Amino acid sequence: MNLSVSVESWPIRGVFRISRGAKTEAEVVVVSIESGGFRGRGECVPYRRYGETLESVVATLEALRPHLAQGVGRGDLSSLMPAGAARNAIDCALWDLEAKRAGTSVAALAGLAPPRPVLTAYTLSLDDAGAMADAARAADKPLLKLKLGGDGADLDRVAAVHAAVPGARLIVDANEAWAAADVLPLARALAGLGVVLIEQPLPAGADEALQGIDCPIPLCADESCHTAADLPRLVGLYSHVNVKLDKTGGLTEALVLADAARALGLGLMVGCMVGTSLAMAPALLLAGRADFVDLDGPLLLDRDREPALAFEGAMIQPPSPALWG
Repeated sequence: MNLSVSVESWPIRGVFRISRGAKTEAEVVVVSIESGGFRGRGECVPYRRYGETLESVVATLEALRPHLAQGVGRGDLSSLMPAGAARNAIDCALWDLEAKRAGTSVAALAGLAPPRPVLTAYTLSLDDAGAMADAARAADKPLLKLKLGGDGADLDRVAAVHAAVPGARLIVDANEAWAAADVLPLARALAGLGVVLIEQPLPAGADEALQGIDCPIPLCADESCHTAADLPRLVGLYSHVNVKLDKTGGLTEALVLADAARALGLGLMVGCMVGTSLAMAPALLLAGRADFVDLDGPLLLDRDREPALAFEGAMIQPPSPALWG
């Protein structure tokens, strides 16, 4: 198997801002694996929050080159690479390659139902209350995800958005920015403002403070949940977990995580980093099993790769075989 690794930069429409910072472009790593006249592709987004950089991810991928030359398979990756962005790109490329070789779909290979159109959340970047309300009106989407900042103005932000689009359901994502003492008061205030899910209110590792609180809104773990090994600690703290392929290390572990979460009574959210349609396509195989889908990465970009996923309003259509899978 021949490996190609490339770094790409995709301009974001405006600025994407969360509690930890802002960016104007999505920097992604694309893997291509060729064998027997077939090519499989995968895309990942290195994330500094998890100690990843473009350079470290590329180096990890290059270190796998001799193993791929010897025919390493998806089942071997967990012993060769840690969970994370690099393994995601390789894992998804191998799934794509395997499907093309077999003349079938990744869904069929994985024993899954074919992907179907699903409703995705649309993310509003962190900003002042008025700007976020304006963005909500302009978006005109039924499910919005609001990035919050833990700076004392979050309730105003959500109230302004709810007033602007009272019919929309809202997910709020603090990205670890709230204090433990603020979770319950804020949740009680947000319960009447169309909020249906609170994502990662506290820093990962500090979420034991959520044990036993009577939260009126479901809580979803994001930064606290990477692989199935994280799940036992999260039971009783969260009702949902956010499955992202860049955290799990690809579709293979994501499927394990989703099954294990359901077995423990946890709901599922399928999420993403800001990337192109190539990064979203594998995650769509999980979307039909999820309570919430947040695969809007391409909608946040100034342009997408071709071929791209088709978005009809807030609905994502299944990927074409030319894109992935």
